[in-house]
Amino acid sequence: MKKYLLPDGEHAYKVNLHCHTTLSDGHMTPSEVKEHYKANGYAAVAFTDHDLFIPHPELSDDEFIALHGYELEVDEDAPGKPFKTIRTCHMCFVALDPETDVPVCWNEEYVFPECKHNIPLVKTDPSEAPYVRSYTHEGISDLMRRGREGGFFVTYNHPTWSLERYSEYSGYTGMHAMEIMNYGCIVAGYPEYNDHAYDDLLKDGRRIYAVAGDDNHADYDTCGTYTVVIAPRLGYRELTDALLKGHFYSSEGPEIKALYLEDGKLVIETSPASSIYWCSDLRRTGWREAKEGESLTRAVFDFPSDVGYFRFTVTDGCGKKAYTNAYFVDEL
Repeated sequence: MKKYLLPDGEHAYKVNLHCHTTLSDGHMTPSEVKEHYKANGYAAVAFTDHDLFIPHPELSDDEFIALHGYELEVDEDAPGKPFKTIRTCHMCFVALDPETDVPVCWNEEYVFPECKHNIPLVKTDPSEAPYVRSYTHEGISDLMRRGREGGFFVTYNHPTWSLERYSEYSGYTGMHAMEIMNYGCIVAGYPEYNDHAYDDLLKDGRRIYAVAGDDNHADYDTCGTYTVVIAPRLGYRELTDALLKGHFYSSEGPEIKALYLEDGKLVIETSPASSIYWCSDLRRTGWREAKEGESLTRAVFDFPSDVGYFRFTVTDGCGKKAYTNAYFVDEL
């Protein structure tokens, strides 16, 4: 009997979970973002302008879902240091319910000066005192906790660009997921492939997911890395429910068409790939590599029952990768 790790018989939707528009420091309006991404095969975009939670329900239709969100940043307190040398922590909050319209941890003092004219577009709770951010393990974990409790899917973003190391991100708790790839940073020259950081957090006991997004600000940094969400239909709650369940994978090209357990074997089916491998929390891996001039579309491995978790990486002939979430053996 097959046990599917990615749902079988449902639809695969291409989603960008990190996006900026002219409401903050992006170059395209929200409607231009929608048209651009729809033209490139996307079913949904999370609009995550800096510090400004401004939902766009008017952009959703039968073929496209506008997910409501915003990005928060917490900078190292280092007076006099240039911005490019200070550490910072960025996270996206994506509303799980389309009816959510009030941000958590609001403080208009953190809105970029050039964007303050958009503050009236944010619906706030006047009974809540302005939230003061703190670049500490406790301060950032508190933000993540409040995001979760407030009904948001919380992602930890681009640690490489942020100059964050293990000593910083190992102390953060409360995220649902971290960015394993960030295309905007990659285009800017940063090696923003963060599988090593993902493994660091997993090995520290975090049971979190891996997402990918563009973090687009213009048109040259779009449609590069994305999250493929597996859901029964295209709807706001269907997409966010799938995010909460981990029914997705991250990619910059390769497709993962099936992933399941059967008779003590792990089976993965993909688009043409040059290599398929799994890694774990131990010094245990499984590897299949295509012969020269050929490609793989399926690989079978013995189920690694002696590891804590495993996750797959698929690489195509151009070197582009897809990553699954980590799967924990004691949950299977």
